[in-house]
Amino acid sequence: MCDSVSTNSEPSLYQAREPIFPKRVKGVFRNLKWVIMAVTLGIYYLTPWIRWDRGPSLPDQAVLVDIANRRFFFFMIEIWPHEFYFVAGLLIMAGLGLFLFTSALGRVWCGYTCPQTVWTDLFILVERWIEGDRNARLRLHRQKKWDFRKLRLRATKLVVWLFIGLATGGAWVFYFTDAPALLVALFNGTAHSIAYTTIAVMTATTVFFGAIAREQICIYACPWPRIQAAMMDEDTLTVGYREWRGEPRGKGKRSEDTELGDCIDCMACVNVCPMGIDIRDGQQMECITCALCIDACDDVMEKIGKPRGLIDYLALSDEGRERGGQPPRSIWKHVFRPRTVMYTALWSMVGIALVIALFMRSDIEMTVAPVRNPTFVTLSDGSIRNTYEIRLRNKHGDERPFRISINGNPELRVTLEGTPYGVVQVPADEMKLQRVYVTAPKGADAALVARTEFRFWVEDTSNGDRVYKDTVFNGRTN
Repeated sequence: MCDSVSTNSEPSLYQAREPIFPKRVKGVFRNLKWVIMAVTLGIYYLTPWIRWDRGPSLPDQAVLVDIANRRFFFFMIEIWPHEFYFVAGLLIMAGLGLFLFTSALGRVWCGYTCPQTVWTDLFILVERWIEGDRNARLRLHRQKKWDFRKLRLRATKLVVWLFIGLATGGAWVFYFTDAPALLVALFNGTAHSIAYTTIAVMTATTVFFGAIAREQICIYACPWPRIQAAMMDEDTLTVGYREWRGEPRGKGKRSEDTELGDCIDCMACVNVCPMGIDIRDGQQMECITCALCIDACDDVMEKIGKPRGLIDYLALSDEGRERGGQPPRSIWKHVFRPRTVMYTALWSMVGIALVIALFMRSDIEMTVAPVRNPTFVTLSDGSIRNTYEIRLRNKHGDERPFRISINGNPELRVTLEGTPYGVVQVPADEMKLQRVYVTAPKGADAALVARTEFRFWVEDTSNGDRVYKDTVFNGRTN
């Protein structure tokens, strides 16, 4: 019996989720979130439908991840598999940008542009349209009886949520193939099963993450709340509460005889928070720095005739100044400091390097691989021949004639398999394997016959572009 009592009295390590129904708020930061949500969702849903003419042999989709041909198209830019360093560079820039914004403005990425935040905002907006604002949704949630009205509202909300999830999954697969053609195939049932499976998985995960789990994803699944502390310091501007101005809080009448702060404990900041936290308790891991509590508090301060900014973007280093009645330091002094300047410099260096690499890359490429089995062949007339496999890549949108030649020793002669003129036609936007023979005539210089270096040249005869590769001619060693 004692063991049973002891076991039952132990606190649970798991707390059941309490649904959060944030109240609608108006203000600068809420308007900014609306704009960012519209822009980011518009980019995501509409980008696959932008057309871009690349000629008859290439896809006309502006942004396309062409897995079948192992290429990535972004408007006028085409990335081949061997150029994956461009993607790696963009990922590095994204990481440095995240570090930069977090060190300057806290979790501003999480509060405004993170896909989880954007889609959650969209799902909450739909929920508010259908079920009403916070109080109406709370009453519906606490209503135990499932009458026709509750069933109708919940079913309508779920149907709209599923439609959003379906549109999200559909837009995702459109990035990997021609969007108009795939849309027709999806409706007439001829699309590949992978497309239907991907859409189904994306629909389910979008609805679960954005509509059902919501803040749980940010708290438990996302690692960034636990990493952000390393990116922030006392000069980071983040959402905070001026407790030296607001405390002691209370709803009593303010007068010279009552020692009450500006906070009237109206709970407006808590009611609008999508994470359900009280910012007055200080910085918390759950806070995504969306600043909706600032809009709510500023609205209340205006109504009661108090200065705005009880809840605001603050820096810990300004606390002493503000407690002493001095104004905080300029925002720019917080934003531009050694850490953020270092992140900006690194971010810019990577970006500049990528741009330079992008503009310096040639539209024709070649690789040379000597055939090692055998290393050389002695022909019937006594000449020595080496065989090479040259891969020619034509990045143009039309077929190009490439002339292959060599220099380094005038005694060497080059011939191409299948063409007697030294010119090979490479199809548009493709790679062609060409076998090439280099021959040293009988009686050539002994040093040449043993081993000599030379250079392969490939010239696009239509515009004069040239590339080269150095290699070695091997012959007899005796």
